[in-house]
Amino acid sequence: MTDKKFVFIIFLFIIIFSLIIFMNKDNKKQAKVCFKDNCFEAEIAETIKEKKTGLMFRKELDLDKGMFFVYDKQDIYSFWMKNVLIPLDIIWINENKEIVFIKENALPCKEKSCFFIKPDKQAKYILEINSGISKKIGLKIGGKLDINF
Repeated sequence: MTDKKFVFIIFLFIIIFSLIIFMNKDNKKQAKVCFKDNCFEAEIAETIKEKKTGLMFRKELDLDKGMFFVYDKQDIYSFWMKNVLIPLDIIWINENKEIVFIKENALPCKEKSCFFIKPDKQAKYILEINSGISKKIGLKIGGKLDINF
């Protein structure tokens, strides 16, 4: 193989690899979740892998961003903060799009064994946002929200 062919193949490989990475980054499903006039652009976690990973290992989260977990059926869903690096507010929402449970200021867990946050109400959706925002915008149990997928 000539040097020109080898360089061309390497160049082509880099271009294809870059396109694959770029396309996968932009293909994250998004939801717009609004509580009155306060909206969050949230990545949707639908698959088992997405739900297990959530916001783990993220060093920051913009104030108007979040992670939105979508389940097939309403049930009790526990969350933990293992490998999560930023404090979060976690909001459980039922199938009627009403807030049923809020865990404010869930702190990162740096231990080998982390405790689970288990609500006492069933939910179909869970929204994770930066810590302190739920209080700042006045989220309360029974509050309604709009969800646009």
